[in-house]
Amino acid sequence: MFYKNKLVKNIIKYGKICGEKSFSPGYSGNISARYKNGMLITTSGSSNGYLKKNNIVYTDFEGNSLEVGKKPSSEKFLHIGIYKLRPEINYIIHVHSPYLSAFASSGRDLMAPVMAENVFYFGGIPLAEYALPSTMQLVDNTLKHFDKYDAVLMANHGFIVASKTIEDAYMKLELAEAYAQVVLNTEVLGGPKVLSDEEAELIYNMRL
Repeated sequence: MFYKNKLVKNIIKYGKICGEKSFSPGYSGNISARYKNGMLITTSGSSNGYLKKNNIVYTDFEGNSLEVGKKPSSEKFLHIGIYKLRPEINYIIHVHSPYLSAFASSGRDLMAPVMAENVFYFGGIPLAEYALPSTMQLVDNTLKHFDKYDAVLMANHGFIVASKTIEDAYMKLELAEAYAQVVLNTEVLGGPKVLSDEEAELIYNMRL
């Protein structure tokens, strides 16, 4: 029970930060944590920025709620798919932050190596093809990218990031949102100066 309470507190804490940063406006977004043979995930209709304990539900990896009266987020199968694909992943944050969502809604990925930090931490941020939210097609389109990447834009939707720790998942969200803003700003100044393949490879190899 102590471990479950810790996970719940983490979800509430970082959900609130996402709300304060305007990464999860209104009812948008959801957060989950791997737990036992399933996950803890925010409930349907909840707001990341205003979560309480009763807004988090324990589900199995078939998507069934294991708590009476609680309905998990409609995006539950997206989270389940990532956990099944990537056993090392323990936390997932999905948001509709303004700059990342602008790229997603413009059909543009963030794969170009524009800033060294983003090459190092992400390698790139691909764009998953559009599918109706909460559908298995959306799950399939997004999971195609999670075998190689930890963060993905979802066309006309938002952004999702996964990591071993919730701190790292949030830090990467913050970094990605700032990166999207920088890339957008470079368009006003004549376009980004993209690093060469050789330069990007040197940075990426620093991870090894």
